[in-house]
Amino acid sequence: MTTRSPTPTLTLARRRAPSLPLVGALSNWSTGKSLVAPAVIYAIIVTQLPFVLTVWYSLLRWNLLRPDAVQFAALANYLFVITTDPVFPVALLNTLLLTVGSVILALLFGLLFAELVNHRYPGRGIVRTMFITPFLIMPVVSALAWKNMMLNPVFGVIDYLLQLVGLPAVDWLAQYPLAAITGIVVWRWAPFMMLILLAGMQSLSDEIREAARVDGATGFQEFRYIVLPHLNRFIQLGALLGSIYIVQEFDSIFMTTQGGPGTASTNLPFLIYQVAFAKKDVGEASALGVIVVILTIIATRYLLRLLTRLFVEE
Repeated sequence: MTTRSPTPTLTLARRRAPSLPLVGALSNWSTGKSLVAPAVIYAIIVTQLPFVLTVWYSLLRWNLLRPDAVQFAALANYLFVITTDPVFPVALLNTLLLTVGSVILALLFGLLFAELVNHRYPGRGIVRTMFITPFLIMPVVSALAWKNMMLNPVFGVIDYLLQLVGLPAVDWLAQYPLAAITGIVVWRWAPFMMLILLAGMQSLSDEIREAARVDGATGFQEFRYIVLPHLNRFIQLGALLGSIYIVQEFDSIFMTTQGGPGTASTNLPFLIYQVAFAKKDVGEASALGVIVVILTIIATRYLLRLLTRLFVEE
C-alpha cells in the first residue's frame, strides 16, 4: 500500500496556518477602529474645531462695531493683553486666588463631610442627601439665593447672625467681594469633593482600621496615618477636577457682583465676557480665551506634580 504525499495546496495551507491569529487580530483591530471612528470624529468636531477657530480669531483684528475692518493682526492681540491691558493682571490674580482658595477649602470641607457620613448612625442617609444637595442646585439659582438671602446687608441671614452676637453688619459683596464669591463656590463644590473622598474612604478595608484601634491608635492617628495616605489619589483627582471647573467660574460673579466693585472680583472668564460683549472685540476676547486654556493646562500639570511630590514624600 502506497502513501500519497501531501499536495502542494495542503502544504501551503499548513505553512500559512500560524499566521491566521495575527490576521484575525489585525482584522479585529481594524473593525474596532472603524467602530470608534464616528465617536472620535464627533468629539474632534465638538471640542477641537471650536478651539482651532478661536485661535484663528485671536490672530485677527476684529471688532463687531466695525465688521468691515477685519485685518490679520498676528500676535498683536496677545501682546496687547499681556503688556497693555490693565485689567488682565488683576483678573489673573483674582482667578488664581479664587481657584486656589476654593479648591483647598472645598477639599477640606469635603474631607470633613466625608468622614462624618462614612460612619454608621441613624439618619446617615438624610445627612448625606443634605450634604449633596448644594451640588445639585443650578449655579445661577445658588448665586441668587446667596446674594438675596444670605449676604444681603439688610435682611441677610449671615448679618442677622452677626448682629445677634453684637457684631456689625457687613456688606459682603461690596466690601469683600472675592471672599464672598469664594464662599459661594466652596458651598457648591464641597459636596463634589465629599463624594470623591467618600468613595476613597469606603474603598478602605474596615479590617485595617480595626487593627489600628486594637493596636491602640487614637482616632486622629488612625485618620492621619491610615485614612489620609489612602486618599492621596482621590485628593489629587478632586483637586484636578475642581481646578479645571472652578477656573471657569462665571455664574456666581455675573449674578452677584458683575466683576465689581471696579475689578475687585473680575476673573479671566468674566473679563472675556466683558471684552466680547461690552467691548465687542472678538480678536482680543479670543486671545484671552487661548491664554486661559494655556494657563489652565500649565496650572493643572504643576498642581498634579506638587500633589504627587507631597504625598510621595509623606
